[in-house]
Amino acid sequence: MKNERKDYDAVVVGAGPNGLAATITLQQAGLSVLLIEAKETIGGGMRTAELTLPGFKHDVCSAIHPMAVMSPFFKTLPLHDFGLEWIQPTNAAAHPFDDGSAAVLTRSLETTAQLLNSDKEVYQKVFGKLVKQWKSIQHDVLGPLHFPEAPISFADFGLKALLPATQFAKRFQTEKAKGLWAGITAHSVQPLDRLTTSAIGLVLTIAAHAEGWPIPKGGSQVIADAMTSYFLSLGGKIEIGTPISSLKQLPSARAVLFDVSPKQLLQIAGHDFSSIYKSQLSKYRYGMGVFKIDWALDDAIPFTAAECRQAGTVHIGNTLTEIAANEKATWHGSHPDKPFVLLAQQSLFDTSRAPEGKHVAWAYCHVPNGSTKDMTTAIENQVERFAPGFKERIIGRHTFNTSQLEQYNANYIGGDVIGGATDIGQLFTRPALRYSPYRTSTKGIYICSASTPPGGGVHGMCGYHAASRVLKDLF
Repeated sequence: MKNERKDYDAVVVGAGPNGLAATITLQQAGLSVLLIEAKETIGGGMRTAELTLPGFKHDVCSAIHPMAVMSPFFKTLPLHDFGLEWIQPTNAAAHPFDDGSAAVLTRSLETTAQLLNSDKEVYQKVFGKLVKQWKSIQHDVLGPLHFPEAPISFADFGLKALLPATQFAKRFQTEKAKGLWAGITAHSVQPLDRLTTSAIGLVLTIAAHAEGWPIPKGGSQVIADAMTSYFLSLGGKIEIGTPISSLKQLPSARAVLFDVSPKQLLQIAGHDFSSIYKSQLSKYRYGMGVFKIDWALDDAIPFTAAECRQAGTVHIGNTLTEIAANEKATWHGSHPDKPFVLLAQQSLFDTSRAPEGKHVAWAYCHVPNGSTKDMTTAIENQVERFAPGFKERIIGRHTFNTSQLEQYNANYIGGDVIGGATDIGQLFTRPALRYSPYRTSTKGIYICSASTPPGGGVHGMCGYHAASRVLKDLF
């Protein structure tokens, strides 16, 4: 994909989901666009590799993709024509408890509610309404702060989203419903007693009932490959294996968009920014990191609860009280013995991921930003807790600590894989307080990474909105 340098209308640096979304949006508008990627493969967080043993395909970062199928941007792309096929697990997610039971998040809102027993009515009332409202508020939720298209529905969502997850959970009576909610909201990568931690829980729960929590057949790399092929079919150009450390390395262009973190943006272009903007970027806050494990297994994980053996995602942490306490401890610098573990078991539904009869599994726990502590034992003990005999099935293992993750992908500052803390102070004002969060202080330079609204996840909306701003400003 090496390309002879020439002038372009726009250059995009970084080929993660948002960089790819930006290039596609600009190329669709008829511009000449060059995409530059530091690594030898396209994808950012959408990469798949044989990390353990030959024939075992592991998702390096993103694995389950509810936000991709929920994304208004992705829905406009003909990625199926370029090799992308979604697989829906039987259950979107399951949440085991020490007594051998499990809560389950299914595609059906009614079934999920029914399984929550005495919390059936409140679950149906809350999420039934939100699922119906989603189409009218999706652009408001998945974009920069602006006057909403459906203000009443958006306000209804927003008032719930602002609540701490622990506060929202008080509407439930059972430990099963509270635990299910805790596992979903722990995707916020914050203590669950903080404002806005309900936001990600609401969106992911809506996603489960509206579109599911699917996996891409063949691995997350397939998403990146499909986006790349579509971009090239439009006439776009790509240059790989080209790290950028200075603006002087770039060909001339009317617009340059960076799918990088604020820290990297300062290193590359800081000399061209105003002192106020540089100060804002330097104060940008990153959240907890992750310690990640990929396993090659000689059989499926033997979860005690049958619901977990039918789920693409399993949230491991027992009760709301336990998860909240451990996430808070991690936020304050500790490494709990029983961390919350987010686990994916793709090969249960996608046989292309492992040799016949074998399986892969993917898991991580949160750790303090920059931690290099080995959490292998803690994570595997947590899985064993709810799946006795799991450890005996491990035939290969690969781990990433936060330092190794950042080395692999420079956007993962301190192991933060979602582009920065998404608390109340940085929910809409990331990475700086400006009229448009995608503009920098220098004309023609933009940021389009997960450090801009709406934040982390494979949805492409940060790149789409940044590219839309470029088209309005310059073209």
